[in-house]
Amino acid sequence: MIKDLKNIYLSFVILISILMIGVSGFMIIEEYSFFEAMFMTIITMTTVGYGLVKPLSEAGMVFTSVLIVISFGFFVYLMTAVTNLIIDGDYRRYLKLYIVKKKIKKIKNHVIVCGFGRNGRQAVIELLAYGESVVIIEKSKKIIELDINEDLMKDEKLIYIQGDASHDESLLKAKLLDAKALLTTLPNDGDNILIVLTARDINRKMTIISRASDDNSYNKLIRAGADNVMMPDKVGGTRMAKLVTNPDVVEFLEMLTIRNRVDVNIDEISCEDLATCLINKTVGELEIRKVSGANLIGIKQGNGKYVFNPGRNRMIRNKDKLFVLGSPEEVLSLKRLLSSGKFFEKVEINLNDM
Repeated sequence: MIKDLKNIYLSFVILISILMIGVSGFMIIEEYSFFEAMFMTIITMTTVGYGLVKPLSEAGMVFTSVLIVISFGFFVYLMTAVTNLIIDGDYRRYLKLYIVKKKIKKIKNHVIVCGFGRNGRQAVIELLAYGESVVIIEKSKKIIELDINEDLMKDEKLIYIQGDASHDESLLKAKLLDAKALLTTLPNDGDNILIVLTARDINRKMTIISRASDDNSYNKLIRAGADNVMMPDKVGGTRMAKLVTNPDVVEFLEMLTIRNRVDVNIDEISCEDLATCLINKTVGELEIRKVSGANLIGIKQGNGKYVFNPGRNRMIRNKDKLFVLGSPEEVLSLKRLLSSGKFFEKVEINLNDM
């Protein structure tokens, strides 16, 4: 809880205390009734000065004078606390923290990104472009304050938590048990290994992807429980070499994988929800391009093996994943057809139109 908010809570406690002291004092010293004492205490504290209920004794005058001084000092303290709360921006930060707590209670099937450096930021941008809900865990308060007003931070699917991702508390606060994936992008490999170990121990089903700086950390991260390990320096070096040897190929692939292109993309489709009538059918029988407009460019089989440019006799099974090239509309159409029993109806219609 922020300091100035604590000061305001303390102010209300002091206010009630002064009110009780004033009422008790007037009732004891001047023998006022409760309502008379309450009225005198209120007009004394607020310095309104409507007039005395009854003439005051010398003791009553001294008590009233002390009450006025205490009340004045209290109101100065209260106004200072309120002013600091508003001017310093603490109220806005407290409100944001409250909103984050409400959002984090409802979030499920999200992606946790540990670290918001160059790699973490780019990963978040891509994930949001794919419509994923993202929870960022960042240790540096400075980074949070710098980024808090950016358009990226205003995304409804993004939640920002300040904390150390290597601590169980921060991961649990990000609802690790309900997350579908975790990306750790910290520059220190030791921290990444610790996060992977902790996350895998808590959630054994989630996908974990880690950044690594050197080759020695790669195997350690895999043994710790990471599903994939990315080495930005190696990837960057490979890309630079490809730009020399095959520049047009690199440019072509980048155009396909950039999400702000809305006309065409490479996407993956899981066959887990494959309609019963389509199980064990061949690529040739499905006629994917004719019924949807999308092109089948690869398959990842249930055993983890990849098939590139599959032939017409390649059989599709419900544990496969299809890699298709097409527009978002074409990919969506293909997903719907694969999960429904109307696939061959579509094939017949298209064949009759030829």
